[in-house]
Amino acid sequence: MTRKPIMAGNWKMNIDHIEATGLVEKLHYTLVDKEWDPKKTDAVLIPPFTDLRTVRTLIDGDRLNFQLGAQNVSEHDNGAYTGEISTSMLTKLGVTYVVVGHSERRQYFGETDEIINAKAAKALSAGITPIICVGEGLDIRKEGTHVEYTLNQVRGTLANLTAEQVAGLVIAYEPVWAIGTGEVATPEDAQEVCGAIRQEVAALYDEATAESVRIQYGGSVKSGNVAQIMAQPDVDGCLVGGASLQPDEFAAIVRFYQLPA
Repeated sequence: MTRKPIMAGNWKMNIDHIEATGLVEKLHYTLVDKEWDPKKTDAVLIPPFTDLRTVRTLIDGDRLNFQLGAQNVSEHDNGAYTGEISTSMLTKLGVTYVVVGHSERRQYFGETDEIINAKAAKALSAGITPIICVGEGLDIRKEGTHVEYTLNQVRGTLANLTAEQVAGLVIAYEPVWAIGTGEVATPEDAQEVCGAIRQEVAALYDEATAESVRIQYGGSVKSGNVAQIMAQPDVDGCLVGGASLQPDEFAAIVRFYQLPA
């Protein structure tokens, strides 16, 4: 099975709605100039909530080949949950992807596998594709238990989801020690865990589901290493942080297939 690569740019808490206009337009023109073929890669922009309307308007108005994602979602439909954003609010803005369980949400906001699982299920019920994040910290990596640690997160976050649901979602492996540090897992490191995740999905569901689910790598991805990472058989894309704020860099990442491996 051929899985279409997916490059998702997570802007985190950066770029206001005015700055977003310039960033999206420059990214678009850079990709057009470099003859990007959108049939070869899904490009997802994941801005802060305050930018979603602006980015959606740009995508629709200029018919840009980007998809829109959100950085988080509530597991609740509505009600007295100050500061939360529901799936219905996101779907009204044409959001088709949502990141759930990013390591920063786990670390700073105490999100557990159970909460992430509930958010993923809620997103799926609304027709939004969750990008479910898993991955280990430096202490776990040094212990050498990173594969089993990550697979435990996979089992917890996919609990009670159907094979059909899992086949259509995205799992992002993000070694926490490589996020925003300049450190990056080697292509072999990425393949080791992404391959193990695919094997685990096959064990939990079946081979067809495992062959369909897209698995990303996230952690200090840049134009200089993306081709080598994407050459791995079980890496289907990247969840990109800082480099997604640089149009030239993110454009090169989206066009990874044009870069030397």
